[in-house]
Amino acid sequence: MYSIVMNGLSKKGHTQKTFDLLRVMEQGSTKPNTYIYNIVIDALCKDRMLDATISLFEEMKQIPPNVVTYNTLIDGLCKFGQWEKVSEMVNLNIYPNVHTLTIVTDGLCKEGKIEDAEEVMRYMNGKGVEPNVVTYNVIIDGYCLRGQMDRARRLFDSMINKSIKPTIIIYNILIHGYCKKKKLDEVMNLFHEISRNGLEPDTVTYNTILQGLFEVGRIDFAQKFFAEMLSTGLGPDLCTNRILLRGYFQNGLVEKAMLLFHELERKREDTDIEFYNVVIDGLCKTGQLDRAHAIFEKLSLIGLFPDEITYSIIITGFCLEGLFDEAKDMLRRMVARRTMPLTILLCEDFLSLAKLLKLQPF
Repeated sequence: MYSIVMNGLSKKGHTQKTFDLLRVMEQGSTKPNTYIYNIVIDALCKDRMLDATISLFEEMKQIPPNVVTYNTLIDGLCKFGQWEKVSEMVNLNIYPNVHTLTIVTDGLCKEGKIEDAEEVMRYMNGKGVEPNVVTYNVIIDGYCLRGQMDRARRLFDSMINKSIKPTIIIYNILIHGYCKKKKLDEVMNLFHEISRNGLEPDTVTYNTILQGLFEVGRIDFAQKFFAEMLSTGLGPDLCTNRILLRGYFQNGLVEKAMLLFHELERKREDTDIEFYNVVIDGLCKTGQLDRAHAIFEKLSLIGLFPDEITYSIIITGFCLEGLFDEAKDMLRRMVARRTMPLTILLCEDFLSLAKLLKLQPF
């Protein structure tokens, strides 16, 4: 009964009530067990109460912590960058599992310590903890984000050599990394490798490659690739449509972009403010401010409202055309609607623009 209530309180974010109930249990006849302590330690970690978490952990003298206790605490320590304490935990007389390994490597990668993460993986492997595909995902993604594709590929090949079956997620990570480096030959090699490994590309795979093709100006190939995507039975999602629109605009195919825009608008599907932002931005950057402005003004009529990005796009468009009065009016509208968070209203770029337009932001 206690565990159900405490679990519910913890999931609702009532950390203090969860902790108080633990103290009630300690004073009563029903003493808390390891599972109960794990609930409270997890709640404290999620609420960023690390000192309280460590104190509670140290109180567990007659209740032996298990690997879940250690994993939860290690996860909290990683999020706070307490690497010395993480090392102490890993070296205690516990039997870390692959989840422990993934927690530590993920924490290191999020701080950009990819080499350290790989070293931890080797160390844990020496202790008999075999990494799984999720562990490899984390480290390979870290190398890809840093643009170190040779290291990412080396680690991927090492994983394959250990007979760890790759997932579509890890292929998507690598494909995205190679697309950012504009290495489209490597991208397509990986794409064809997917089916050879008994997997199927998903919408993320196609979207990533489509964006990569548009960014290097391979329009014909991008359109054929999109047709191939449709032939597999995968339909475009909101992200796909934004990629297509942005790609057409970036490569000067304004009317093709507008045909797609009007088609999607008629269907009333897969459209949100970010979708309209792409169109307004594309028109502004291709010298069609009037069309962009017309679409901007009709947003409220279709139940959408401009966000800070929409306003920034249209204001920049006016400024580039020398229409400073129009830009000033739009800036006033934006401030009046409090569309932007206060932090953005106070930022240097905003204040500089307000000064340029001789407008008081407050």
